[in-house]
Amino acid sequence: MEFKSIFSVTGADHSDEDLTTAAGLCAEVGAHLSVLIIPPPLLLMSSPPPEWNTGRAQAIAVPNYRFQQIEKFSQDVTRMERRSADILKRLKAMSLSCDVDTDYCDPASLGEVARQRALCADLTIVGGDLLNDETLGPPVVNGCLFDSGKPVLIVPKGAKATLSPRRVLVGWDSRVEASRAVREALSILSAAKEVCVAMVDPKAQNNGKGAQSGADIAAYLTRHGARVSV
Repeated sequence: MEFKSIFSVTGADHSDEDLTTAAGLCAEVGAHLSVLIIPPPLLLMSSPPPEWNTGRAQAIAVPNYRFQQIEKFSQDVTRMERRSADILKRLKAMSLSCDVDTDYCDPASLGEVARQRALCADLTIVGGDLLNDETLGPPVVNGCLFDSGKPVLIVPKGAKATLSPRRVLVGWDSRVEASRAVREALSILSAAKEVCVAMVDPKAQNNGKGAQSGADIAAYLTRHGARVSV
């Protein structure tokens, strides 16, 4: 399939490396880039105030604590709006079709928020900054990779990203998820110089069906122009 809409998540305190990667891939294929900025973890947390002394001290301390939370939230909202505008301006300067949004949610909802956005994109890009963020990374990756039914491209820090790789490794186990992944990536597989289909314990997976393990998926890919080895 052609990638016409690409989704990228970045933290408010991340560098621009992930965005640069996603923007480069969009420029490569002429795709629209949707960026979601997640606020700082402290802003997402709603932990109760610490144990205060009872009586008058508590009556004073609790409202003060809540006021500090509100003031911090207001400051972060202003900072997030400024960052969103800066990112949008930078992407527009690259002549990219794009949209930039922010979402304030609690940590338990991060995966669902990412999943909902990924559903309306052809591909999700997970860059090194997000991948190494212990707070944002796991729920966002889980939501996009396991729950959206859409492909995810993970680009480790320092790696060169491309949607036109020369060599591709396909993990095949004859299940629906693997078949869907291959179908979603047909444009990449057909253009690659080499596609290697890898299987683990294929006899157990094959269940006696077919003359040779992997022959069916290899034939399918070959008909789409891929150069396949098993």
